[in-house]
Order: sequence, then structure tokens, then C-alpha cells
Amino acid sequence: MIAGHDKAVGEFESARKADALHHAWLLAGPRGVGKAHFARAAATRVLADAAGPPIDLPGLETPEEHPMAKLAAAGSHPDMRWLERIENPKKPGTLYKNIIIDQVRRLGELFDLTPALSPWRAVVIDSADDLEGPAANALLKMLEEPPPNCVFLLVSHAPGRLLPTILSRCRTLTFQPLGDDAMKSLLEAQLPLLSAAERGRIVAKAGGSVGRALAFAALDLAKLEDAAIKILHEGDATNARRSALALELGRKGAGERYAAFLDLVPALIARQARTLHGRQLERALDAYAQTRELAAFAPRVSLDPAATVFQLGGILASVAARPVP
Repeated sequence: MIAGHDKAVGEFESARKADALHHAWLLAGPRGVGKAHFARAAATRVLADAAGPPIDLPGLETPEEHPMAKLAAAGSHPDMRWLERIENPKKPGTLYKNIIIDQVRRLGELFDLTPALSPWRAVVIDSADDLEGPAANALLKMLEEPPPNCVFLLVSHAPGRLLPTILSRCRTLTFQPLGDDAMKSLLEAQLPLLSAAERGRIVAKAGGSVGRALAFAALDLAKLEDAAIKILHEGDATNARRSALALELGRKGAGERYAAFLDLVPALIARQARTLHGRQLERALDAYAQTRELAAFAPRVSLDPAATVFQLGGILASVAARPVP
């Protein structure tokens, strides 16, 4: 089910039904709003319709029992490739910091062969923001001279960081934060055991991101958000609050909560900024830019999680109202 993105579904479907499907689509918007889910649904529907028989369902839905849907769900469809960061064999248990050039080059194996199950092929890149420089250039060459009957779906949380030449070869679909009704519907489907009250509480904190909402439920992020909000509102004169966060998120086994916290902090500041004015608003906007940059940079260069969280806490504290001398 694709909820809350009727405009994006309509644009893609109109092009597909008119036999005018652009070869490259940029799915741009905040994290956790369903871009990757859209990409999988769109790629599956293109391959399933091309293989036949025609599917009598609206939008991008493909019946689960359809052979193409089963193969796509299992990651074994011979005409589909999904590119994301993979495990680094030199560091078992850790991922490469980027999507590497060899992954993009291996797409040539897909294009060198005749499609196996239908006339079409599909490539999803989740996310294009993770492409290392050489990999981005290799992808650009493919987008400049695209193979016939192939659709590229590029997920991007920050399209401004992509090569302008890649952007210029893509048709952009913009994804906005989900509305409360769509959020509640998705959470009810995915977390049926949660009470309506708890779903409402999570939706209120998730900022229109179902990914963030699921993380709240699974990783107990409400506690982290409450601690961050206290720093944001009251400051941290003794460093005790940020030190406690750093200790909690820097310990072994906290990797997923740490990663979620990196996404959480800029969103909190953005939400707070809407209520501010004057110098405090200026500080909030500056803090938002700093936290976004640090949250993107820290995982790429493997900065120490505890030190990174402590630094984020300091940026949060800089926004707090200051007493008039």
C-alpha cells in the first residue's frame, strides 16, 4: 500500500500507461516517508505488467501472488537490481560508507543480457546520496546513454548533493511528509498490537515520517527525543545532559539508536524553529544546518558516536533561550 503520495503515483502511472515512461526518476524527499517503498512498487509493477497478463489494479499495486511480485520480494528477479551499501569484506559486520563503483559497473551484466522474463528491466538505487564519486560518474554514463526498456529509480533524501548532470537526466517526483491519517493507517497495518493512543503519540512525534515512527516504536526513541528536547528548550550548562546521551548512544550495540538519533536531531530543531523569532530563530537555523551536516558527515568518516552525540548536544543547547543580561 502506498499511502499519502497520490500525486507521485499518478504522475508515474500516467507516463507508464501512455508508453512515455522516462528512463530515470528521482524520488526526492525526507527520510522515512516511503520513497524506497514507492520505488519497489513501481519497479515491480513495470516488470509485472510487461510480463503479463495485464493487472487489473489501480496505482502501483501488484498482487502478492503474481510471479513477478514474488521474485521481486525475494530479491531474485533476474531483471531487477537493487543497489544499496553492502558489507565491507575487510570489516565483517560493517557496511561500506558508500555505494561503490563496482556495484554500478556490475549493472553492465544486466544490460549485456536480453531481459529474462519481460521486455523491461528496473534498477533501484537506495539511496543515490550514498554513491561515491566514481560510482556517481559511472551511473551518469548509463543515464546519458540509457539501455532500451530500462527504468532507473533513484531514491534521494538530499537531491542538492547529487551531480547536477544526474539531476538533469531525471524526472523528479517530490515526496512530502505524510499526513496524520496516512501515518495512522500505515502504523495500524504494520503495528496492529499498538493501542490507538500509542499510535497517536508516535504520529505526533514522527513529523510525517513512517520510518521514524517505526523507529520510535522499535528503538524506544521517545526517551531520546525527550532528552534532546530538554536540552533544546533549557540548555545544558553543566554538560550533564549531553554527557548522559553520549554515554547511552556510544555504548556497544547502540548503533541503530545512534543512527536514528542522527536523523532525529535536525528534525527536532526544524520543528522548534517554526515557533521562534529574532535571534533565537537565527540560532535555530544555524543549528539546523550544523546538525544536518554533522549527521551526514559522521557516518561517512566513522566519527566516534559518543563524541558526535556530545557535539550534537552542544548544538542543541545553543538554541535554548538565553536570559536577558
